[in-house]
Amino acid sequence: MSPQLLGLLIGSGFGTAFVLANAGEPLPGAAGIAVRILAVLCLLAVVVTGFRGDRRGGTGRGDARPGWFGPRFGLVVAAEFALIFGGIAALRALDAPQEINVAWIALIVGLHFVVLARVWKRGSIAVPGVVLTGLGAAGMIMAAVSSVEWIPFVSGVLSGITLLAGSLYGAIRR
Repeated sequence: MSPQLLGLLIGSGFGTAFVLANAGEPLPGAAGIAVRILAVLCLLAVVVTGFRGDRRGGTGRGDARPGWFGPRFGLVVAAEFALIFGGIAALRALDAPQEINVAWIALIVGLHFVVLARVWKRGSIAVPGVVLTGLGAAGMIMAAVSSVEWIPFVSGVLSGITLLAGSLYGAIRR
């Protein structure tokens, strides 16, 4: 499996998890179910399209980039996990509403993509990173103005859709 496909599978897996975990209230029941089904179908499309590209040998556009998951990647991911879990602990200590956790996660995951875009010299990875960062920041602002009921949709579902769309786009372009 190419490093690029592995990245697409990770992104689409987390995107699906974002949608499945957050497509509940205040969305109407049928809308939440529909969004969840579409997320799973998109995940399957990434898997099928990605493995077809790998079987064809990819496109030759950097699939075998050396050091893709090397020490710099490890440092970025370690910082991401520390910030996510440390931030959630701090938010809990501040008695922030639980809905803010998904906003914090989206914010940090988005920033991690922005940094990885520089590490891997792949500007296209910054696009979902900037969108996720914005959706996370929007959720944090929503919490600050006591509008927490829609944070799971804005920072969770829309972030998941962003990750899925970016992964599907990447899989198709391979």
